[in-house]
Amino acid sequence: MVCLRTIKLLRDDFPETKKYPFGLPSLKAMEEIELEAPVTFFVGENGSGKSTLLEAIAYQCGFHTAGGSRNNVYDVDKSEASLGDYVRLSWMPKLTNGFFLRAESFYQFASHIDETERINPTRYRNYGGRSLHEQSHGESFLALFANRFSGKGIYLLDEPEAALSPMRQLAFLYVMQDLVAEGAQFLIATHSPILMGFPGATILNFDASPLVQVRYEETEHYQITRRFLENPAKFLAE
Repeated sequence: MVCLRTIKLLRDDFPETKKYPFGLPSLKAMEEIELEAPVTFFVGENGSGKSTLLEAIAYQCGFHTAGGSRNNVYDVDKSEASLGDYVRLSWMPKLTNGFFLRAESFYQFASHIDETERINPTRYRNYGGRSLHEQSHGESFLALFANRFSGKGIYLLDEPEAALSPMRQLAFLYVMQDLVAEGAQFLIATHSPILMGFPGATILNFDASPLVQVRYEETEHYQITRRFLENPAKFLAE
């Protein structure tokens, strides 16, 4: 099910500056992204703008831009969404349930949950029954996915593979599959050729200007990984 239908970039309102992110090639030619699949991947090199756009979408959803939902309030340096006021979202119907995962500030989010637990103990009901800090990085991510994500909701994930081994990336795909069947929608910025292989997903390439939709086998991530695995020594020699 697709509830977030359109992402519109208000380029005419951009400030007159070439500073990041307003000078990014991926944004200069972007006007509107229509979402048709319940899972959409943003792919491209570091600095291409995929995480910046995802953060702006989280801002417009009312989620904490350092990670969390509408109910999570805590302070983190440099968590402002520089593109947030220049994005408009079109819904049918609008979802208020969801979560923004930002791998680079997950530690601060976990600390926020510990502080919340001290004030109002719930035995970490939504996080696998114990502090996220008491679990390995990968365990804490999967505990969040399996316990905090549920039913209809929009889930914005910035490089979730950062803490996941290949086997746990596959486990996450199973979680995604179940959640999509329940009506969830995912937007994911990733470098993982495992995750972006989710069946039926839309893949948007941020290295192109304007953005283009690509097939899984056309992604640089798939092609480089396949060539390397077929013959590592030859690949490195070349």
